[in-house]
Amino acid sequence: MRHFELMLGLRYTRAKRRNSFISFISLASMLGIALGVLALITVLSVVNGFQKEIRAKMFGTTAHLEVQGMPQLQDWPAVRTLARQQPHVLGAAPYVESQGLLSWESNVKGALIRGVDPALEGQVVDFAGHMRQGRLDALQGGAFNIVLGSQLARELGVYVGDKVVLMAPDGQVTPAGVIPRMKQFTVSGIFHMDYNIVDANVALIHLRDAQKLYRLGDAVSGVRVRLDDPDRAPTLRLQLLAQLPRDTYATDWSLQNASYFRAVQTEKVMLTIILTLIIMVAAFNLVSTLVMLVTDKQADIAILRTLGAKPGSILAIFIVQGMITGLIGTALGVVGGVALSLNIDVLIPWLERVLGMQLVPPEVYMMSTLPSDLHWNEVGWIAAISLSLSFVATLYPSWRASRVQPAEALRYE
Repeated sequence: MRHFELMLGLRYTRAKRRNSFISFISLASMLGIALGVLALITVLSVVNGFQKEIRAKMFGTTAHLEVQGMPQLQDWPAVRTLARQQPHVLGAAPYVESQGLLSWESNVKGALIRGVDPALEGQVVDFAGHMRQGRLDALQGGAFNIVLGSQLARELGVYVGDKVVLMAPDGQVTPAGVIPRMKQFTVSGIFHMDYNIVDANVALIHLRDAQKLYRLGDAVSGVRVRLDDPDRAPTLRLQLLAQLPRDTYATDWSLQNASYFRAVQTEKVMLTIILTLIIMVAAFNLVSTLVMLVTDKQADIAILRTLGAKPGSILAIFIVQGMITGLIGTALGVVGGVALSLNIDVLIPWLERVLGMQLVPPEVYMMSTLPSDLHWNEVGWIAAISLSLSFVATLYPSWRASRVQPAEALRYE
């Protein structure tokens, strides 16, 4: 493209048009592109933030890999030793896990009862570092103490020192029917992991108390393993399966949460497609703008052609003009989207105060703030998509401009 086409395209962009409606449509196209780019960058950053936060909370509150028995794991010390010998393993701890009902006064709540060894549990999940009240090592075998998640304790209305009744699902068969096994536990601590699924559903008791309550003897449900890198878990799982006894199996976080991460990825793809349609609509407005502009500038085009301008030069002039609109809209959208994504943690609390409502309820989103994780490579391809759509939108009107015949255009001038 020569300097002539670029200079004239820029001049047409800056010039005050005789038809104010064309200027309005051009401005609407620019703002539409900007809003589409801004929305796409912001929404993808929020989705990335959710995925990152959920992964971080998930890895902070659950094991990366679990070895379980069918139905129980008998020789768990040998399995734990085998797991500890594997590369990249930071720790391993036995556990007993089952469902139960917790009752205090008139309040009853279902919970996931997990029997743990306080001396080993810290190698897998740091409950001790997230205690709001009490201490994790207050769980002693035979003392029948219990540590509750903060949301679970709040729903039951209990505090440290209160006594709750735990009802096990597999009861005793008597002539009068099946009677659930019940045991009274003393609340010795309350933890807060800032992960609603755990805080609202998990209760910890000592491993030996769980074995006694669920009649497991010396067996456990399995051994939980923590790695230095969670992404190594699938590979380690396959290695362990080749060495474990036949009555055991291994699972990892990617299998346990596969449906969730697939759902997040599908949602991200669909949001990208839907929001890209906003940019496409703005690009169609750009087509309308340039078509009307070509009609408005037919006399100018005819004069340029009589002065020796080639059809390719006319084509380039209107491509430049359309691309300027797309470039400005894309730049505004990128700047606005990046600024919004980087400051959304400030904007959302401000909106909640102004509106007087909670926009991110933790019981729904599993977190109390709206996270954002800006990926610059995504910003780059969003800008590239916007500029590509803008370029495609200029082709037909520019081609029409290059086909204008000088004699026909000047006939009524």
